[in-house]
Amino acid sequence: MKTITPQDAAALLRDGATLVDVREADEHARQRIPGARSLPLSRLEDAELAVHAGHPVLFHCRSGARTAGHADRLSAKAGLCEAYIIEGGLDAWKRAGLAVATDRRQPLELMRQVQIVAGSLVVLGVLLGSLVSPWLYALSGFVGAGLVFAGVSGTCGLASLLRLMPWNRALASA
Repeated sequence: MKTITPQDAAALLRDGATLVDVREADEHARQRIPGARSLPLSRLEDAELAVHAGHPVLFHCRSGARTAGHADRLSAKAGLCEAYIIEGGLDAWKRAGLAVATDRRQPLELMRQVQIVAGSLVVLGVLLGSLVSPWLYALSGFVGAGLVFAGVSGTCGLASLLRLMPWNRALASA
């Protein structure tokens, strides 16, 4: 699938192109390109993509890496329409000075929450291990093992737990 600059994408959008955001729902809720439809890669096979006949489909993620990595799947979803990947994704769109809708009332993206909690627990384990008891270094080891398991299995227990927190409840039901 061909890439397109954010400026060229904006011109195609003004002419009726369909813009599809392949990031997860929590990422889309927090910050998005106005008019973008949310179609997370995790739900791609189950979803229908309604497009305007004769108009191109533009796909984007945050940096362009996810869309590039799944270009074949996205191209198939676009069907007979001309399809493009926005080069550099939402980050490049913002650098180009184009409009972005941000809703700060939405919680941080789930993976950012995982990074904050996991990093905090590692630092806490090191501090408690050095100040209270060497046995408390195990907390840092436990978090590290959990991150390795998440990377290998594709399942993150901490993300599952955070998804159930009160500030993320709307995401859990989505």
